Amino acid sequence: MVSKEVERLLLKVQKPGRYVGGELNAVIKDKKQVDLRFAFCFPDTYEVGMSHLGMKILYSLFNSVDYIWCERVFAPWMDMEELMREKGIPLYALESGDPLSDFDFIGFTLQYELSYTNVLNMLRLGNIPILSRDRTELKNIVVAGGPCACNPEPIADFIDLFFIGEGEEVDLEVMELFRACRADGVSKAEFLRRCAEIEGVYVPSLYEVDYNDDGTIKSFTPKDGAPQVIHKRLMKRMDESFYPDNFVVPLVEIVHDRAVQEIFRGCIRGCRFCQAGFLYRPVREKSPEVIDAQCRALCENTGYDEVSLSSLSSSDYSRIVPLLERLTEWTGEEKVSISLPSLRVDGFTDEIMNRIKTVRKSGLTFAPEAGSQRLRDVINKNVQHDELMQTCATAFAGGWTTVKLYFMIGLPTETLDDVAYIAHLGQAVVDTYYNTPNHAKGKSVRVTVSASSFVPKPFTPFQWEPQDTIPLLHEKQAHIKESITTKKITFNYHDADTSFLEAVFARGDRRLCRAMELACERGFHFDGWSDCFDLSKWLEIFEECGIDPAFYANRRRSFDEILPWDHLDYGVSKAFLKKECEKAYGGETTPHCRLKCSGCGAAKYGEGVCFEKRQDMV
Repeated sequence: MVSKEVERLLLKVQKPGRYVGGELNAVIKDKKQVDLRFAFCFPDTYEVGMSHLGMKILYSLFNSVDYIWCERVFAPWMDMEELMREKGIPLYALESGDPLSDFDFIGFTLQYELSYTNVLNMLRLGNIPILSRDRTELKNIVVAGGPCACNPEPIADFIDLFFIGEGEEVDLEVMELFRACRADGVSKAEFLRRCAEIEGVYVPSLYEVDYNDDGTIKSFTPKDGAPQVIHKRLMKRMDESFYPDNFVVPLVEIVHDRAVQEIFRGCIRGCRFCQAGFLYRPVREKSPEVIDAQCRALCENTGYDEVSLSSLSSSDYSRIVPLLERLTEWTGEEKVSISLPSLRVDGFTDEIMNRIKTVRKSGLTFAPEAGSQRLRDVINKNVQHDELMQTCATAFAGGWTTVKLYFMIGLPTETLDDVAYIAHLGQAVVDTYYNTPNHAKGKSVRVTVSASSFVPKPFTPFQWEPQDTIPLLHEKQAHIKESITTKKITFNYHDADTSFLEAVFARGDRRLCRAMELACERGFHFDGWSDCFDLSKWLEIFEECGIDPAFYANRRRSFDEILPWDHLDYGVSKAFLKKECEKAYGGETTPHCRLKCSGCGAAKYGEGVCFEKRQDMV
C-alpha cells in the first residue's frame, strides 16, 4: 500500500516490484484493531530478505497474534534510496506504506557482519536516531537477533536489546512486557531493565566494559540488576514449534524462490570453523509426519513446485529415507520437486539419489572445505578422499554432470601444499567422472571449485585463531589458479578485502561503535556488495578513530583472554572449545554427536541428540 508519491518514483528504479508490497499471503490488518506494531527489517535487498526462512517464520508467528501487526521492511537499493532522499520520503513498511517511525518495535535480523552499515542506514532513512541513548521515549524500540547477535558489541551503542538464541518465544515475551509497561506509563529505561530479567535478552546499555593497557578487555560489569551471564533461548520440541502454513509469495524473482521446510535445527558434526554448528546445538528434529504435512500445506498455499528441505546438513536427518518415501507419495503426482541443499559428502547414497531424481539436475554441491586429508582432520571435517570420490561416482552414475565444491583458504595450520590440494581434488572429481562406466554419454563434466577465506568466529574452537593477512590470502588464491590444469574446472574465490572486514566485526568490541557511527554519517551501505564496498574508506575511518583493525582480525588470542562475547552463553563451554582447538593443532578428530558425546555442554538442555544419548545410557 504505497503512497502516490512513491508510485511516481517506481518508473525510475531498476526493480519497482521490490517496493510496492501487495503480494499473495501478505498480512494486512486494521491499524485501529492492533495494539502493537512491529517492523521486521532485513538489512539487505528484497530478493535476499524474502529468501530468509527466519523472517518467514517470525512474520507469520507475530501476525498470528490478533493485536500484533508485523510488517516487512527491506533496504532500498541505491537507485531507490537516492530518490527517497531527494524527495524526502522516509523508509516505509511494505504492508501499510507507513514510515519506520510509526512502529513500536524496529527489529533487525543480523545474518552477516557486513550488513551492519545497512542497519544504521535504514534507521537513518526512517528518521530514527541511530544511537540508543538518543531514543529516550518508550517507542521505536530497536531490537536485533540472528547469528551475528552472538557478538553484539560492535553495534552495542545502536541496539536497545538483543535476542540471544532462537526467537519464537522470547520475542513475544518482550512484546508482552512492552504492552504492560506502556499501559503503566513506565519509562524506556525501566522497560529495558525489566527486559534484562527475561532469559535470552541482552541489554548492552546495562553493562560497562573496562580495558587493559594492551587493548584487551579487563572486565564486563553488569548494573541495575542485569545478569552476569545471558543464556540463549532454545526451542526444545520442534514438532510443537510454530511453523507457517504459507509464505508471502514475492512479486519479483528472489534468491531462493521456492517453498522451504525446516527439518531440524543444530548439527551433530562439530566442524571447528563452523559457527552455526555450535550456536544451534543440540540437534532437534521434526518428525517425518509433521514435515510432510507442513510441506504439503506450503505447496498448496503458495503454488510453489519445489520444496527445499532446510537444515545445516540434510543427510544427517536420522529418518531421511522414510521422509523422502513419504514425500514422494504425493510430490510426483503434484509435479513438485524436492531438493536437499546441504548434503554431506558422506551422506549422498543411492537410496537418497533415487528419491530426489525429481529435482532438476542443475548440479550437486558438496563442501570438503579443505583439499588435503591432513587439513580436513585439523578442521574436524571427518570426510575421507575415497568417500568424496565414491559420492561423485554415485551422482555421475545417476545422471549428474555438474558438481560444485566449496573450500576455505586461510584455515589454521594451512600450508601452500594444502592449498594446491584443492586443485588436485577438483581434478580427481573430473577423473572420477570419466572413470565412471555409466556416466552421462556425450556430455562433459563441469566442476566448480569455490574458495572463501576463513574468518574466525565467536563460539567456535577457532575463535582464538588469527585470520591470514590480505596479501597471504591473495597468494593462496593465485596458487590455486596456477595448480588447476584443466578447463573443466572453474575457479571462483571470495574477495579477501571483505573477509578482512568481516573478521574485524566478527571479533570486535564496543570500541568499533564509533567507527560504525562515522560510516553511517558518510553514507556507507551494502558493504557485502562489490558495487559499494571500499576497504580504503574503512581504513581511513579506523585510523581516524585510533583503531587498528588487525588487532581484531589478524591477532591470535590467548586462551585466558576475556573475549567480547564471554558474557553470553550459547550452551557450549569455553573449556570444550579450547580443548577442540588444541586437538586441531595435533590433527586429532572428534566423533560426531551420534557416535559419542564429547561433553560440549549442550546436554544441559535435556533435548535432542544429547537427550537421546543420555536416555540410552540409563
